[in-house]
Order: sequence, then C-alpha cells, then structure tokens
Amino acid sequence: MTVRVLLADDQTLVREAFAMLVESAPGMEVVGQAATGRQAVELARSERADLVVMDIRMPDLDGIEATRLIAEDDDLAGVRVLVLTTYDTDENIVDALRAGASGFLVKDTRPAELLAAIRTVAAGDALLSPGPTARLIARFLSSPALPVTAGPDCLSEREREVLALVARGLNNTEIAEALGLSPLTAKTHVSRTMGKLGARDRAQLVIVAYESGLVTPGGG
Repeated sequence: MTVRVLLADDQTLVREAFAMLVESAPGMEVVGQAATGRQAVELARSERADLVVMDIRMPDLDGIEATRLIAEDDDLAGVRVLVLTTYDTDENIVDALRAGASGFLVKDTRPAELLAAIRTVAAGDALLSPGPTARLIARFLSSPALPVTAGPDCLSEREREVLALVARGLNNTEIAEALGLSPLTAKTHVSRTMGKLGARDRAQLVIVAYESGLVTPGGG
C-alpha cells in the first residue's frame, strides 16, 4: 500500500525538500503541503492522509494544537502524526506526544531516517528509540511542575514489566528477549497494556510510564 503523506511546515524550502525526498521513495506519495497548523488539519481531512509530518512551530495554529485536533477527530482516527522538533530546545515535544503524536524527529535528521520514520509510524508503531526519545521524555516528565497521572494499577506484574521496557525504547523483539517470551506473546502483552490504559500507541505508553513513576530518568 502507498503511504499518503501530508507535510506541514511554515518554511517553503523545508516542505519542498521533504516532498522531493518522500516522492522519490517507493510506496510513498505527498498528498498535500500545509504552511500553517490550521491548514494541516483541513488538509488531513480533505486529502485523507495516512501520516502528517508536523512542525511544532507554525503560524495560525501551532503543531501541538493541530496534532490534538487531528487525534481527537473520530473521522481521522487512522491518521498518524510525526512531529518535527529541534530536540535540545523544544520543550513542547512532551505536550505533542500527550496531544496524540506518535513520535518525533529532529529537523536535521538524515533523509534515510526520515523515510524510515514515516514507514514506522504509518505502520502503527511509535518512533521511540532507546536514545533521544527516552532521554527527552524523561527530562521533561521529571519536572515537578508536570502533573502525574494515576499509576498503572490495572496492569498485571508482567504488563508492568512490559510497560517499563517500552518506556526504555525496546521493540517487541527486544522485549521478548529481555523477558524470555516469544515475539508474539510480547506483542500481545503490549497490545493488552495499551488497551487497559487507553493508549493509542507506544508513545502514550511511555508518557504513562514516566508520569506514574514506574520508570524514572536514569533508572528503570
């Protein structure tokens, strides 16, 4: 299947560069380009995109609010959002994940990494690497000014173990190896954990793990 991609960035050169890259990849097509957050929401609805590559800082409506509107729209339930950030300086990334984004990329990412990220998120997985993503989420969720959700008390002990490993950025195969399970069993545990917590993807599982204190920055 062809992944229908919508590009949202207020910089024309950035959008055009991304568009050329995406169009050059097999199995992908650019179905629209948005210069504002509001335009991104409108095009997501009209063009039926599978995935939106969303810059956070845009005029009219920023990428966080645009992501929230897309995530809350039942008619856009299948649309995934991949957020662009400057990593070290953009503290809004956690808000974007809370709003429903399925992951993020730094703006100076390599072309191959962008294409891989689009495929990963479009397939229904979150872009959660053991390195930058986990560190950034941990950094901002460790702030005492942030609210803490109720702990994942509804989970079994095994599901809590799985949640902690997801928060560290492990994929299903790595979780299976760490716990001595089959990959299918690990995938089942992840799915059940998402269902019990009402999480739409692994990105939101990471948020729950850190906010509940199950996983702590620098710890486990």
